Amino acid sequence: MDWQGFAQQMASLARDLLAEHTLDDTLKQITGSAVDLVDGCDAAGILVLQGRRVRSLAPTDEMVAESDRLQERLREGPCFDVARPESGEQVFRIVDFTAGDDRWPVFVPQGRELGVGSMMGFLLYTREEELGALNMYSRKPGMFTEDSETAGWLLASHAAVAFATARSDAQLQEAIATRHLIGEAMGILMGRHHISEDRAFEILRIHSQRTNTKLREVARQICETGAPPG
Repeated sequence: MDWQGFAQQMASLARDLLAEHTLDDTLKQITGSAVDLVDGCDAAGILVLQGRRVRSLAPTDEMVAESDRLQERLREGPCFDVARPESGEQVFRIVDFTAGDDRWPVFVPQGRELGVGSMMGFLLYTREEELGALNMYSRKPGMFTEDSETAGWLLASHAAVAFATARSDAQLQEAIATRHLIGEAMGILMGRHHISEDRAFEILRIHSQRTNTKLREVARQICETGAPPG
């Protein structure tokens, strides 16, 4: 492993991640960098658990998404375990999918049928939150070594910070957009019905509760049609 060259590439990646402007672009940069920087990595993706549902983010290959769906269906698998906060796992490596693995006796043989030869996964976390798992795949057995694992862990550490920052930025932008949308909808109601600001917001809130619709969507409907959903 050329660690000096790897360090230079990681420094460049850190600058590139800061330059990305959307969450999707940041995640694609992370998974693409895993393929470029980690020896033996043919494909990569980020798995996030939402309750009992699995989300496959920025997969570089369909094999990654298929593996995530398989683990969701089986409720078993290394990415699935690492992404669960209660598991306590932070890293895993399956050296050879042809040899089986007692930890995941159902997933490993079915993963081999998808074309997986070996894989690694790393918990993406910061001091404040756990974000999911960065997973790396090789189509050949025995491709991931201890050096590969170290390189993957270093990349995951950078990725977690970039992921958390990009997600916070996206949430902030969404909150600002929602606030503007609700304000516009309230203005429409106030002007049309000659009511106070408090009464306009109350109408939004009541329609949101009655129709089990997010407040943002009720406001969007008013902005588009001039009236809340029935």
